Amino acid sequence: MRSTFTTIIAGALLAVAASLPAQASVDVNGYKFEDTAKVAGKDLKLNGAGMRTKLIIKVYAAGLYLPEKKTAVADVLKQEGPRRVTLQMARDISSEDFGKAFMDGINENIDKAEKQRIVAQIGKMGELFASVDGLKKGDVLHLDWIPGTGTQTELNGKKLGEAIPDLNFYNAILRIWLGDKPVDRSLKPALLGETK
Repeated sequence: MRSTFTTIIAGALLAVAASLPAQASVDVNGYKFEDTAKVAGKDLKLNGAGMRTKLIIKVYAAGLYLPEKKTAVADVLKQEGPRRVTLQMARDISSEDFGKAFMDGINENIDKAEKQRIVAQIGKMGELFASVDGLKKGDVLHLDWIPGTGTQTELNGKKLGEAIPDLNFYNAILRIWLGDKPVDRSLKPALLGETK
């Protein structure tokens, strides 16, 4: 009797599981990005994902999540609602090297006047990177824009520092990968969903 009951329950659970939509994901060189991510209570769609390489070395896999898929940089930057960039580290990198690469990416893609407007926020982000010993292979870093709150950074599920307000600052971060001089020319179209 007990085994029949267990079989019925197991069968019911399997039927329920089979009726649920499967969570799809995109594979980037073994790094998985779910098709959706929840940020600030909103479901975001994976706009695109790709691998950041330097010379031939894989540095990290990156995914861009938006409320609606966009293929033009201008549309990504003016999109309302929460947004997310997820980095999955493919190698160890020191906080100094990561911070320098971050600053180089911003400096290459914004002009002096724009940089002056967000210099305080850039300083706060530098302090945040300095508070971390470095990034290890397998670490997952989220850079989220949360309307009404600001840019929230999260490492392996743990929030880092305080949120940094100012949408211009978050858009400057996005330009690291999507600007006129992106850190990786093959990653930009991948994040914009132009390539598989």
